[in-house]
Amino acid sequence: MPREQYQTKLEGLRDDVLYMSEVVAERLRMGLDALERQDGELGEEVITGDAEINDLYLELEGQCTDLIALQQPVAGDLRFIAASFKIITDLERIADLATNLGEYAKRADREVFPDVDVQRIGDDTLAMLDEAMAAYAESDSDRCYAVAEADDDVDAACEAASDLVVRDLIERDELRDDEDVEATMQNVSRLLLTIRDLERVGDHAVNIAARSLYMIENDDELLY
Repeated sequence: MPREQYQTKLEGLRDDVLYMSEVVAERLRMGLDALERQDGELGEEVITGDAEINDLYLELEGQCTDLIALQQPVAGDLRFIAASFKIITDLERIADLATNLGEYAKRADREVFPDVDVQRIGDDTLAMLDEAMAAYAESDSDRCYAVAEADDDVDAACEAASDLVVRDLIERDELRDDEDVEATMQNVSRLLLTIRDLERVGDHAVNIAARSLYMIENDDELLY
């Protein structure tokens, strides 16, 4: 393969990874919106849209494999391709978490714990994802570190939200029958799962930043 064509394929891979990240971010935003509005139809749209992201993942996996197998890249090119492959894996998993939000949206009761600001946590994780992909797109190591630092705040917010849910549940005294208990516990379970899944989105954003830093500087500081 001529050098120009090879470089075009590398640039195309970067563009395609960025496109996949845009689709995933859109699905995550839709999942959060569905949860906020208790919109079952929108939640179902997120769920059914996961097939498109799986197809994108498989297509990009093939591109990465072909570039490695056919071109035997070294040094920076190899790190770029390997990072891209790892990043699309994290993006696919974020899409799975967005699908979870779609499932929760079909059954959740947002009025049960109004003091838990799931939307703010979701916005913060979306910002982390955007920053991590910008680091990848622009080879910006400073942004990689910024994402890792932001994750500490997200982790703290998730822990505080989970504690609030548990404390509120312990202090409740209005549950009168088994039906009330069961309904409340279902809502508690879904809310705790939502918080956990958003924390995992942040973790995947950190993974993307870590792979980007390794791609840029051959630095594995954020990988472990």
